[in-house]
Amino acid sequence: MCGILAIIGRGKEEQLFGELSKRMMHRGPDESDLFVTEKGHILSHERLSIIDLHSGKQPLQGTKTSSMVHNGEIYNHQELRDGILKNHTFRTKSDSEVIVHLYEEFGYDFCNMLDGDWAFVVVDGDDFIAGRDPMGVKPLYYGLDERGRIYFASEMKSISDQCKTFSTFPPGHYYTAKTGFVKYYKPEYEDYLKADQELNLESIRETLINATRKRLMSDVPIGVLLSGGLDSSLTSAIASRLLAESGKKLHSFSIGLDADAPDVHAARKVAEFLETEHHEVYFTVEEGIKILDKLIWHLETYDVTSIRASAPMYFLSKTISDLGIKVVLSGEGADEIFGGYLYFRNAPSPEDFQKETIERVQKLFTADLLRADKSTMAHGLETRVPFLDKAFLDLAVRVQAKEKMPKTYDGKEKYILRKAFDTPENPYLPQEVLWRQKEQFSDGVGYRWIEELIDYCATQVTDEQLATAPKEFPYNTPTTKEAYFYRLIFNKYYPQISAAQTVRKWIPKWQENQDPSGRANAAHVQSDTEIAKNGVAV
Repeated sequence: MCGILAIIGRGKEEQLFGELSKRMMHRGPDESDLFVTEKGHILSHERLSIIDLHSGKQPLQGTKTSSMVHNGEIYNHQELRDGILKNHTFRTKSDSEVIVHLYEEFGYDFCNMLDGDWAFVVVDGDDFIAGRDPMGVKPLYYGLDERGRIYFASEMKSISDQCKTFSTFPPGHYYTAKTGFVKYYKPEYEDYLKADQELNLESIRETLINATRKRLMSDVPIGVLLSGGLDSSLTSAIASRLLAESGKKLHSFSIGLDADAPDVHAARKVAEFLETEHHEVYFTVEEGIKILDKLIWHLETYDVTSIRASAPMYFLSKTISDLGIKVVLSGEGADEIFGGYLYFRNAPSPEDFQKETIERVQKLFTADLLRADKSTMAHGLETRVPFLDKAFLDLAVRVQAKEKMPKTYDGKEKYILRKAFDTPENPYLPQEVLWRQKEQFSDGVGYRWIEELIDYCATQVTDEQLATAPKEFPYNTPTTKEAYFYRLIFNKYYPQISAAQTVRKWIPKWQENQDPSGRANAAHVQSDTEIAKNGVAV
């Protein structure tokens, strides 16, 4: 996991380009390097050392004339080295190096051979290819400056004031000057009519275990983000078992406003059950409000639910990083795959349910994955997401929609995932956690967090200001004072219309209250709270 910057086009501003790369040094606090190719193109890298700590410094050179920068992890790198790249001579043991060798062996057509989460740029003379992983787990932006040079960067902040136009690099694509954008990732599950597979609980369980096993690949310590919800608890349970096979103990981390927060309480039960080395972190509403400015600079979004959930994740990540842990597993993706958000129970038909799960999976890179990456990488911490493994997606998304719908099982969201790991003879989790109702992360840290955050934002924005929002922000106009306040901060750092257009707001379907909090849904067990009453749109 790192920060990468590439500029395709001749120029002599090496000092400037180095400064642009340093804007992302939080992503890679271990090493930094900048390389100018023979043709004058720039490759820069801010490294967080995870694999091959001593010789994996980037940019990496191929055996011919190509050079490369890469952010992420290639979980099948050893298989590639031992197989289709067995005749290549490698300079390092880094998982990243297989990318440049695949390019030298196959040209542009190799992205589907990679199993992992990644963003890369390979430069070969005046030729180049940039690519992003299938789901967009790793961030990537691209832009064009006044001189026609093309920029690629892990974060928008490195290019936003250099490019006349820029945008988010689409997941599942690669780009070359000769081909333009090419969609290489074309899974069958993108067609809602292909959700025709019979349910196999054992396959669901074993495929998720294999996905988690891959993501334990590391030369540094690994931990888990444990909210006490189903998704992070299952990830923790699986990782704990796998690490125990080699005599290792798992470090788990939870956060809340206090020891009685819903997530902290549930996470404590899970940690005791799994016998992890557990750490609880607390923050105050005042501390969360104080970091909003810095947080939005890191996140590069004004999406309300992303910001609400990122503050606790930001504090938790600092604690984890300070303890010397560089990698954590997280549960992102399960709600999108299985229709786990409470509003899914209101889906009018299996067809609508399936279409919504597909759309939510495809747009994960605009919200949850953006939050999971940038709020952790603000402190040099890499997040890995087993639920978004390609093999698991191919299996789970294509299960018949009627098997996933909560109304099929008396309102139990993610029933088949729960049932797959409901093994009484060898339990993965306590029953009360395995069957706990969905609690969105920004709610689970303590209900006061969102309520007082909304109240604070209301004191920062007048009625008159909100009334002028359509004129001041004609694109993606904020409709609440909270959303307006976040947009003001975002606009301070990223005033360009191109920046605003990279953001997608997440709004739940099929419910009257459009607030993204889970408590806005009438089915929530605490639905009599202010969030559920107010019917606030964002």
